[in-house]
Amino acid sequence: MWAWAARSAIALIAAATLAACGTQPETGPPPAPAPSSSAQPPAGLASVLLQVPDRFAQAPLDEPRQALIPAGWTIEVIARVPKARMAAFAPDGALLVSVPASGQVLTVRPDQRTLLDGLEQPHGLFFTGSTLYVAESNRVDAYDYVDGRAVNRRTVAGDLPDAKSPELHGAYSHALKSVVVGTDGAVYFSIGSTGNVSAEDRSATPPRATIMRVPPGGGPAAPFATGVRNGTGLALAPDGALWTAVNNRDNVPDPQGRVRQEYVDDHPPESVAKLTPGRELGWPYCNPDGPPPAGFIRDLETNADGSKMDCAALAPVEQTLGAHSAPLGMSFAELPPPYGPGALVGVHGSWNRQAPQAPEVSFFGWHNGELGPQQTLVSGFQAGDGTRWGRPVAAVVGPDGAVYITDDYAGAVYRLGP
Repeated sequence: MWAWAARSAIALIAAATLAACGTQPETGPPPAPAPSSSAQPPAGLASVLLQVPDRFAQAPLDEPRQALIPAGWTIEVIARVPKARMAAFAPDGALLVSVPASGQVLTVRPDQRTLLDGLEQPHGLFFTGSTLYVAESNRVDAYDYVDGRAVNRRTVAGDLPDAKSPELHGAYSHALKSVVVGTDGAVYFSIGSTGNVSAEDRSATPPRATIMRVPPGGGPAAPFATGVRNGTGLALAPDGALWTAVNNRDNVPDPQGRVRQEYVDDHPPESVAKLTPGRELGWPYCNPDGPPPAGFIRDLETNADGSKMDCAALAPVEQTLGAHSAPLGMSFAELPPPYGPGALVGVHGSWNRQAPQAPEVSFFGWHNGELGPQQTLVSGFQAGDGTRWGRPVAAVVGPDGAVYITDDYAGAVYRLGP
């Protein structure tokens, strides 16, 4: 799939030569204004008018909206999908979008229609060949994708925890799950934590706050990585390595054990981590701290004396995003110059921050098997007073080399490209 995306991007470049835990509701008074520097376009970005065809001009896109995108590129609305979440391109070029709120997977391009219905909060989507994998809140299934239809459903992993699990009594903050298939043929999927610091998740069956692995050919799922609070960002790098983007905890105490908003605003950073067998990302006993590669420090609420876990012994996190950025979808792709290969991450934006972290699509360049620092590919969804008109979820590159972005707040799908 990587080579296919690269060829598509190269074709787009040639054509251009000839002629980019935020599940809380947005309620209450507007948040405090973000720092004034956030009003300045990041380097290489330009403010442009979002192109909205008349048939898609419903709220909040019924008035002009400005987006910050790479200079010389355009961004347009290609579909309206209320509460759109993850996205994937089928082998025939169709764009699929999951809608957990309605229990559907939709085909939104070339024509919008229902591919699957009646599912339990479907979220993650992944293709390997003509097989479609769908991660619902309580199971992961595989389908044969034939002539634009998803048929022959079979269960890869079942009885997964969600809000309907009897022992959880309807309390589950991170029920949505993501899925990928590794180069080894194993199926990997995320199980989020039930709460902010619910340590009992680590000893549950199956353990929550994990990335799970189903062996090639099937079999029981087993933990591949642990201490992953909410790793809905799950993607395969060009070298076949598995990476995750994680929503870390909220309302963290400072080094003196006090919960202070000025400390909470910038702690802990969100993790962007390479996963290897047995990788431990610390939650809820250890939190990443400082610039990448970010080491871990004790959580003063859950691990004050260090007896629960030796945080200093954990491998540092390879890359990070700002605290409470709420990364959701993650994918690897080849973008036109000046970007090249790298990871796209949908940043949903904060709720647990006085000066709200702005939603955006971030790009991390790929160099010699590692991810470079965060760059802003698309932003402009948030005003200076903290109000928003959009919140990106996922960004994937299509057969035409353009970037397709889902937005569950605006209920839209965007196409971004030169």
